[in-house]
Amino acid sequence: MMRFIPVRETILGSAILLLIILITSRFPGFVAPSNLANVFNDTAPLMILALGQMVVILTRCIDLSVAANLALTGMVVAMINVAMPGLPIPMIITIAILMGAFMGVINGVLVWKLSIPPIVVTLGTMTIFRGIIFLISDGKWVNSHEMSPAFTAFPRAVFLGLPVLSWIAIFIVIIFAVMMSRTQFGRSIFAVGGNPHAAVYTGINVGKTQFWAFVVSGALAGLTGYLWVARYAVAYVDIAGGFELEVVAACVIGGISIAGGIGSVGGAVLGAIFLGVVKNALPVVNISPFWQLAISGSAILIAVAFNAKSGRTKDRIILKSAEAKQ
Repeated sequence: MMRFIPVRETILGSAILLLIILITSRFPGFVAPSNLANVFNDTAPLMILALGQMVVILTRCIDLSVAANLALTGMVVAMINVAMPGLPIPMIITIAILMGAFMGVINGVLVWKLSIPPIVVTLGTMTIFRGIIFLISDGKWVNSHEMSPAFTAFPRAVFLGLPVLSWIAIFIVIIFAVMMSRTQFGRSIFAVGGNPHAAVYTGINVGKTQFWAFVVSGALAGLTGYLWVARYAVAYVDIAGGFELEVVAACVIGGISIAGGIGSVGGAVLGAIFLGVVKNALPVVNISPFWQLAISGSAILIAVAFNAKSGRTKDRIILKSAEAKQ
């Protein structure tokens, strides 16, 4: 499994570098430190959600409700802020994380206890969460003038040259890098995705591991809900509509195998950065935004083909080793 991860990350990193060079040839200002910092900050929400999605996909599941989770949590904390503008920001963030985690619990329980396919569960909860937003807001927006200055200022505050939103993304990347490589939970994630039947014999509860993966994904979606709404200073029913597809795309482009068990934190981060560069670069070089879809789709197909080829190569190596022993 680990054999192919450095290769994929190197190729993707090189593709990002090549893309930046091509963009710079037409718009030199793109590589200005301030602009690159803005690109990273724009990509931070996608990066955070991609890490949560990575954990879920590694267990052979998928979470299509992350954007709806983000939207519902964002609307709720925005409405709380309007009703109680003096509520401390740490309390609001705690509410966002717990609310997102609770929605992850709903997904996890349905997959674990009722054995409903994850794609069916999360498609259903995605629709339910969007419907709840409409019910609690009556279809109305929460605008910037209704939010308290502290609520909107937190993710925009600059520290050591980067907004707090970017630092939160960096902090989460570090936590996940340690979690996936140094903890029992991280090893269980890979074990469940790599071979769930063998994982059972090692004492790992497959369903419970998948449950906690959904909780982690939901918690990160909840956190991103507050950061998103506070940064853009608006909350409405269709916020982040379709963003779940970008999250899955970032994981696939980053080498996270849909079949589970193969992937890395670095791959998910690079996949998000690739999409972030594409999204921010096309307008400045006067290329139609519709090309973003074509480029992203092509990158997904190439990534899937590369993953499939790597898997077949690995299988052939295993078979040849078995034949040699015989």
